[in-house]
Amino acid sequence: MSVSKMTDSLESPLNGSPAAATGGWRGALQMTVVLFKLRIVFLLLMASTAGAFLAAGGWPGWGVLLLTWVTGGLAASGASALNQYWERKRDGLMGRTRQRPLVNGDIADPRWVPWVSIALILVPVLAVLPFNRALAFFLALGAFIYVVIYTIWLKPRTLLNIVIGGAAGSAAVLSGSAAAGAWNDTGALVLAVILFLWTPFHFWSLAILYRDEYRRAGVPMLPARTTPQNAAWWIMAHTLPTVILSLLMVMLPGLGWLYFLPVLAVTVELFYRNVQLIRDPAPQNARKLFMSSNYYLLVLLLAICVDMALPW
Repeated sequence: MSVSKMTDSLESPLNGSPAAATGGWRGALQMTVVLFKLRIVFLLLMASTAGAFLAAGGWPGWGVLLLTWVTGGLAASGASALNQYWERKRDGLMGRTRQRPLVNGDIADPRWVPWVSIALILVPVLAVLPFNRALAFFLALGAFIYVVIYTIWLKPRTLLNIVIGGAAGSAAVLSGSAAAGAWNDTGALVLAVILFLWTPFHFWSLAILYRDEYRRAGVPMLPARTTPQNAAWWIMAHTLPTVILSLLMVMLPGLGWLYFLPVLAVTVELFYRNVQLIRDPAPQNARKLFMSSNYYLLVLLLAICVDMALPW
C-alpha cells in the first residue's frame, strides 16, 4: 500500500463519519480515544513507567521515560485498534460495545484500520531493535499476546481467556524495565506478576455486569458461564495473591513507607469490596469492585514511581 493511498484512506473515514460531521475535532478526538483505547493505554504506560523506575533503582531519566511512553503508546494503541477491528461484528451484539466507531458507523470504511494498527506496532519495534532488543521483544510480545493469543485464539474458545490475556500487561511492565536497561530486575518481574494476576479479577468484575450480553454474543467469559457467586470466588482467588505480592514489594530496595501506606489503604478497600461481592454478588457490588480495582492499580503504580524517585 502506497503512502498516498494510506493517507487518502486515513482522511476519508474521518471526514465522512458522523462523529466528524457533527462533532468536528471533538468528535474525531473522541473517536480516536475509543478506537485506540487510550484510557487502557494510559494504564499500560503507567505500568511500563513503574517498571522503568524499578529497573533504574530510582529516577530513570527523561530519555528512558520518553522512549517508554512513545514506543509503548504506539504499540499498545495499534494492538487495541486491531482488537476492535477483529471483534467489530461481535461488538455489535453487546450494548457495552455497540457505540464503538467500527460498529456505529463513525468509521465508514474500516479498511485502513488494520494497516495503520500494524504500522503502529511495527514502527516502534523496528526502530528500537538495533539498540535495545529486549525492548523490541516485549513491545512485540505484548501486542502478540493481546491480538493473537487473547483476541483471536482464546477469547472465543475458553472461559479462562483473560487469565492468559493478562500477560499483555506483564509485557508492558517489562518493556519499561527493558527501556531502563534491566528487563529482568527483581522488582519489575514481581510487578509483572502482579499485573498478570490483577487483569482477570479486574475484567471479571466488569463482566459480571454484562454476563447476559456475553452470553448473547457467544463469548465464553467466565462470569457468563457460571454463577455470579462462583465468579466472585474466582475473583478472590486472584485478588489474594495480588495484594500479598503488592504488600511484600515494600521489601524491595527503594520502596518504604511512602509506598506501603497508600498501597495498604487501597488493598484493604479492594479486599473489602471483594468480600462484599461474595456475600452479595449484585451488579452494584460488581461495579464497586471494578472501580476499586482501577484505583488500586493506579495508586500502586504511582506509589512505586514516587517512592523510587525520592532520594530517601
